[in-house]
Amino acid sequence: MKKLTKIAIVGFPNVGKSTLFNRLLKEKKSLVHTLPGMTRDQVSAVCSLKDKKCVLIDTGGFFDTQEDPLSSQIREKAQDAAENADILLFVLDGRRDLLPAEEELFLSLKRLNKTILVVVNKVDSPSEEAKIGDYYRLGEEDVFAISAEHKRNIDILEQTLLDLIPTPDLDKEESDFLKVALVGRINVGKSSIVNRLCGEERLIVSEIPGTTRDSTDTLIYRDKKAFCLVDTAGIRKLSRTKDKREKASIIKAIKNITRADVICMIMDAQEFPTRQDSAIAHLSQESGKPMIVALNKWDLIQKDTHTTEEFKNKCYSRLDFVSYAPLLFVSALSGKRVVKILDLAEQVYANGKKTVGTSQLNNFLSWINTNCPPLSKKKRRMKIKYMTQKRILPPTFILFTHSRVSLAPSYEKFFTQLLREKFDFWGTPIRLVLRMN
Repeated sequence: MKKLTKIAIVGFPNVGKSTLFNRLLKEKKSLVHTLPGMTRDQVSAVCSLKDKKCVLIDTGGFFDTQEDPLSSQIREKAQDAAENADILLFVLDGRRDLLPAEEELFLSLKRLNKTILVVVNKVDSPSEEAKIGDYYRLGEEDVFAISAEHKRNIDILEQTLLDLIPTPDLDKEESDFLKVALVGRINVGKSSIVNRLCGEERLIVSEIPGTTRDSTDTLIYRDKKAFCLVDTAGIRKLSRTKDKREKASIIKAIKNITRADVICMIMDAQEFPTRQDSAIAHLSQESGKPMIVALNKWDLIQKDTHTTEEFKNKCYSRLDFVSYAPLLFVSALSGKRVVKILDLAEQVYANGKKTVGTSQLNNFLSWINTNCPPLSKKKRRMKIKYMTQKRILPPTFILFTHSRVSLAPSYEKFFTQLLREKFDFWGTPIRLVLRMN
């Protein structure tokens, strides 16, 4: 599988890099905030420009500041993105003068021998465009005066990028990747697991709570298969955080649960499951997405012959509503079983897409009616006439009955479990819908 052209958006904080990223991508993927430093890690996504595709990368600001204790790491990750990209969009703020430090940064980027486009953002009118002559000091023949927020001259920039991007000859479309969202509380090791799967320190890892702000997409390839790992901000109650940027991050992380193909919920093996773990598991279950659970920091647990079974029982007894999700014991530090996350993600996703023929379902139902007759909420026996599968992801089944009654919750759980075991629906929630016929 050939790789797509990588385009990195670089520059100082608060010049509109994330706004331009979203504009080119044509969706609000990267978080935008009036406060500087919203983007810390690289945020990447496959971008379609007419008939061509590329990997678009949003980066943190190239500037060290005492306000952010991670600023040096943010700059380092932005530098890595620039070095690994094919094309650089050097973004400047058209509402102020060119800074000497920006000139120095531009010269250092020129030494990378990459194609660089100078993009002056926040130029909202022709009169403002007439004042950007100062930016030609950088020595570039073309300077793109745009307004990412108001879409001004974006078409000119897009056409220039189209001319620079070669037509990819792919054996398989890059968009055919499996999107796996890593969700969990703060400091459970989500970014560390992504880094381990990448084989490099792609994301910033720190003991400081709330290190990951924006949800970051990381494209990786394994056995000629493409995966998109979505590292999300740690989810906790909004009332417990005062930083507006972190609140935006938490809201974005919750949204990413519904947009993923598979959810990998990460918990800390030293302290689980907490109330917040339970709340995140509920969000995952309600999304209807296939799911796996990974207990990280397994290397820090003292073990005997019964440890694994004890931890498994502890997890499923307190999170019984997601007992369908396979449980992995992993260590981001040592790398033990981390790659198994990708294998299980493929497996549970395939299970979530599985369809069962109506004849098979009704043979199963015939056995149920004979051996384990359905019970209603009023604890009365009821008969399900027949059933059929309505949709996938999650597998949803229509049960036709004689009257408008609901199954007893305990029986519905029992019925679902038998259905899962019979047709191998492990890793995916199942939905039952009763209809009178």
